[in-house]
Amino acid sequence: MIELREDFHVTNYMNQVQEEEMKRIANELHEGPGQQLFSVATGLEFLQSSIQEPGMREYAKELNQLLRRTIEEIRFISAELYPITLGKLGLEAALRSFFTLYTSTFGVVVHMNRSGERIELSENLSLAIFRCCQEALINIAAYAEVDEADVYFTWEKKSLKIDIRDKGKGFDKEAAIANHRMKGVAAMEQRMKQVGGEFSITSELAQGTTVTLLLPIQEGGMER
Repeated sequence: MIELREDFHVTNYMNQVQEEEMKRIANELHEGPGQQLFSVATGLEFLQSSIQEPGMREYAKELNQLLRRTIEEIRFISAELYPITLGKLGLEAALRSFFTLYTSTFGVVVHMNRSGERIELSENLSLAIFRCCQEALINIAAYAEVDEADVYFTWEKKSLKIDIRDKGKGFDKEAAIANHRMKGVAAMEQRMKQVGGEFSITSELAQGTTVTLLLPIQEGGMER
């Protein structure tokens, strides 16, 4: 029992160190190359308007479009590493921002639904939920073969439940486990355990997949 408890604390500490490093890199990407490329794109648009020769003007337009796509990719990578808006605006705002980048990257539209009164969570709990939603949506883009997904937030006085659903091709859970294709699922389950939450996943072939996160919350909006 003592060894299990020590392993849990070591894993939790390593995750925290990793998150801090990813946060640092994300900030550097956002404030450095991301901002610089945005300035270049803005300047290129200004130059484009003054070019008289049609061929060169079209070439400048193509370059600007390439720059804009590159900026979006950097923003997505930055959000994957660490959601900058999480600490400033909270969980739901950070997820909405991620959904926008996710849709522009993968073409999958995410519909977010909420019921109940939102409770303020610590950055630690918010980050765990964000990472699980992120992983679930990346899996949808990679395997589900759909162009839409739904994320449902259900706020209660003592809990937060999140369902991430798609109506894609689904999968055989037992076969996936046997073929060692559940590493992302194991990571989500581990994250929820570390913050005192629960994780479950259901899937049926040709019917889709649902990932459910359940996080108990103490009365008064304080985290566990």
